[in-house]
Amino acid sequence: MKLKRFLYKKVKSTNNTAIRLINCGNDNGIISAEIQTKGKGQRANKWISNKGNIFISIFFQINSKFSLKKITTTNLSILKKIISNQVTKKINIKLPNDILINKKKVCGILQEIIYQNNHKYLIVGIGINIISSPNILNYPTTYLNKYSKKKINKIKIINNIKLNFEKKYKG
Repeated sequence: MKLKRFLYKKVKSTNNTAIRLINCGNDNGIISAEIQTKGKGQRANKWISNKGNIFISIFFQINSKFSLKKITTTNLSILKKIISNQVTKKINIKLPNDILINKKKVCGILQEIIYQNNHKYLIVGIGINIISSPNILNYPTTYLNKYSKKKINKIKIINNIKLNFEKKYKG
C-alpha cells in the first residue's frame, strides 16, 4: 500500500479531514497538519494540539474480518519502535491507546472505523508531543525533545511512520 500525502497548514481535526477525504473517494492516505484546532481523543476527550508537535491521521480500507484489538496493538508497537529510536528512556505502552515515557503520556492514537460505498475504512489519528506538552489535570504528559540528545526532526518521524504503515499494511 502506498499512502497518498495530504499536507495542511491548519485543520480542525486530522481524523475529520480523513473522513472528508474518504467521502470524496480517496482509498488511503496520510494527513499531516501544522495546526489542529479541535483534535479528538478517546471517549470524546479533546487532544490538545500544541504547535510544533505531530498531528497526523492515516486511513485505509480494511476487510470486515479484522480485529480492532490486534490492529491497535500493532499500531502502538509501530509507534513505540519509532519513538524508542529517538530517545534514550524506556518507552511503555498503556492500553488502550497511549505511549508513555516515565509514566507520562508522549503519544496517543485514536482509531475510528467508517463505512463508505460498501467499504470499511480504518482511520488512525496519531498525536506525538515533540517540542512541548500540555498541562492536563491528573494526567501527566511529556515531550520527546526533553529526552533526546539532538533536536528531533518532525518530518523524518512522519516519513518513518508512513513507511512503517505502508510496509505493515501492504494490502
